[in-house]
Amino acid sequence: MIGRSHAALLGLFFASLLAASPAPSRAGDYPDHPVRFINGFAAGGPVDTVARIMAQTLSDRLGQQFVVENRPGSGGNIATAAGISSPPDGYTVMFTGSNNAISASLYKHLPFDFMRDTVPVAMFTEVPNMMIVSNAMPVKTVQEFIDYCKANPGKISFASSGNGTTVHMSAEYFKALTKCDMLHVPYRGSALAMPDVISNKVQLIFDNLPTAAEQARGGTVRALGVTSAKRWPSVPDVPAIAETVPGYEATVFYGMSAPKGTPSEIVATLNKAINEALKDPKLVARFAEIGGVPTPMTPEAYGKHIAAETGKWRKVVEFAGASVD
Repeated sequence: MIGRSHAALLGLFFASLLAASPAPSRAGDYPDHPVRFINGFAAGGPVDTVARIMAQTLSDRLGQQFVVENRPGSGGNIATAAGISSPPDGYTVMFTGSNNAISASLYKHLPFDFMRDTVPVAMFTEVPNMMIVSNAMPVKTVQEFIDYCKANPGKISFASSGNGTTVHMSAEYFKALTKCDMLHVPYRGSALAMPDVISNKVQLIFDNLPTAAEQARGGTVRALGVTSAKRWPSVPDVPAIAETVPGYEATVFYGMSAPKGTPSEIVATLNKAINEALKDPKLVARFAEIGGVPTPMTPEAYGKHIAAETGKWRKVVEFAGASVD
């Protein structure tokens, strides 16, 4: 059965389709007026920070304003539906990333197929999460945590910022590969979860790197590992979980996609501007402040990355038995 939120999402999607107009015939003049940059998360958060950095960068480079439009809700799917159903003329683009790869299997009644209904434009950056535990936990390494967890099955709880988030799914992936028996405790945001991790009401969280690293540096929690395949530049002293759990990788990626049918010339213009910007030392420094590393890609490479991540997270969602419907 489709719930009210999904019915509303369907209504928004089809209403937007009716309002869509054909793509312009003169892509060579692009852009000649402001561009909507739809972001599926609330203003002020880490996703919005990256979106606004890139919007300003593109505004400066292409001579027209890229205006961030926040449309939060349904794990970013409300924004994705609005973007997909917009005219494929290059004047509506979407902030896309790990949430789209996860939503493809987590939500069973989406009114769109993300891979089918979008075209990849470019990747911006990727950021790992960090596995942090309460200082009350008698472990200092990932291996010690795994050993402790297996010696105490069902007694370890992990927090998340909500069902289906990368914070949640990073832990589920860890469970799948290590066979650790842990209980998921979802919160409405990691900021609400952190006090309970610090006080050991829940024992760990795979939180976004900037927040987790700040807490670890302050000594309120203990960092065990990062979710990237290798050690991360901004926290080189923290091991990668993959050093202990081969094959584990759960970085959060951010990029841009456009509605299917957007002219290839426009996609190429955006991709070139983004990739050139990612070489700018000032932008590299801005991303470093939030724990990110610039990741330039061709549209084709970004499409392959999305497809690979979608396949990986489908397996994790199936393992966890997770569903938002």
